[in-house]
Amino acid sequence: MSTVLSNFDTWKKFLGDRVEAAKKLGINEEAISKLAYEIGEFLDQKVDPKNNEERVLKELWDVGDEAERKTMARLMVKLAGNDS
Repeated sequence: MSTVLSNFDTWKKFLGDRVEAAKKLGINEEAISKLAYEIGEFLDQKVDPKNNEERVLKELWDVGDEAERKTMARLMVKLAGNDS
């Protein structure tokens, strides 16, 4: 996982591939966004940012309330989907 997190473009591609796989399994957008939020919570607590983009996302995550964090998670899913 550390290789995936070392480059933001690699991370977006990784996330986009997982979003596409989830959609092919019939998982709806709301469930994918909920999972992205849970992953965001995990990353915030357990993983140090590896690059400037991740550092900005962490800072935004840290100042956001729950609703704003859920919005960020949905936006990350959308961003990843646009790149795949």
